[in-house]
Amino acid sequence: MSEDRSSRALARIEQALARIEAASRRPATVSDGAELADLRARHDQLRSAVEESLQQLDQLIESTQG
Repeated sequence: MSEDRSSRALARIEQALARIEAASRRPATVSDGAELADLRARHDQLRSAVEESLQQLDQLIESTQG
C-alpha cells in the first residue's frame, strides 16, 4: 500500500516536472505598459498589507511576553 502511494506521488512529481520543463521552453510573453504598471501597483499594495500584518503580529507577540 505504501509503495503504491509512493509510486503515485512520484508519478505526480514527474508530471509536474514535465509541465515546468515545457513552460520553461516557451518564450516569455511581453506585458504591455499598463499591465506591468497594474502588477507593480498590486505588488506595492500587497507588500504594504504584509508589512502592516507583520507589525500587528510583532505587537501581539510583545504584548503576550509581558
